[in-house]
Amino acid sequence: MLAAENIYPLNPATPRDEQRRLAALRRYQLLDDPFDDEFDKELDFLTRLAATVCGAPYASLSLVDADRVVVKSAYGHAPATLPREQSYCSLAVLGRDGVEIADLCADGRTAFMPRTRAEPQLRMYSAAALVSPDGHAIGALGVMDTRPGALGDERRALLRGLARQAMALIEARATGRELAAARGQLEELATVDTLTGLHNRRALLAKLKFEVARTRRFRTPLSALMIDLDLFREVNERHGDAAGDLVLANVARLVSENVRVIDVPGRYGGGELCVVLPNTPPEGALKLAENLRAKIAAQIHREAGRLPPVTASIGVASFNHMDISDGDGLLRQAEEALRRAKANGRNRVEC
Repeated sequence: MLAAENIYPLNPATPRDEQRRLAALRRYQLLDDPFDDEFDKELDFLTRLAATVCGAPYASLSLVDADRVVVKSAYGHAPATLPREQSYCSLAVLGRDGVEIADLCADGRTAFMPRTRAEPQLRMYSAAALVSPDGHAIGALGVMDTRPGALGDERRALLRGLARQAMALIEARATGRELAAARGQLEELATVDTLTGLHNRRALLAKLKFEVARTRRFRTPLSALMIDLDLFREVNERHGDAAGDLVLANVARLVSENVRVIDVPGRYGGGELCVVLPNTPPEGALKLAENLRAKIAAQIHREAGRLPPVTASIGVASFNHMDISDGDGLLRQAEEALRRAKANGRNRVEC
């Protein structure tokens, strides 16, 4: 056993590129992730295989965070989260080659660590670093034994190979998640109007088609509002397109904030918005339309000063399950009602 003066504490911040290493680790979103059955089973298989090929009773796949080490997979012992300064794995991320300590009791970095002193007293640790594609060691796949000794070149090479397999698995999971997120963003771009944040016309019509089918099946009412900003062209001509965009975006936000979660607000075209109202009878649609009309008229729009108030005309249409034909028919009725609202003086609701 080493004398006390030869024992020195492990410095968990030794890697010179620690911040970049931590950024690489957190990209994988593994530290506090909930249980992922298939992924965790694959990690467990590699961890168990590492113990088998190395002839060791214990193995672990660990990730080294700023001040802790998270054991994601363990063989022969229970997974745990340890302070970084108490984990052998912290030594494995100091470079890309991992670490091997033939006698943990004789090494000043590990002799007084809890797992070296507690039963079962560990004596040997050998680990291969988990190295990300950009060259950062985010953790290690390691094996442990209660007997001192070295693995030997062949077993060491096998352990490194398994660590590469584990890293490839981790990378594939992260890439899959990133691709899924990117696909979701593309789908959102394809369905969302960028100025208003509402459904674009194509998405709105697709939602309407679905709601028509549901109305027929469940025999519920379906309504729609067609909202057009009064004299919107004059706002653009007098104050510029940027001011017009601001007004339209403000009105769209107001509409979005005042409809239900099940309602479908969208930009129908130009300064015209549409709201599809599932399971809403005519009286409910009229009440919402009047509420929106009043709030739009009271709204204040600012851009480099105060813009004049903008009002809206709203057409309301409703079908029940008995007479609904298709979504186009519902929208035609709403547009006809909108034209009547315009003709009757604007800033009003017609059905």
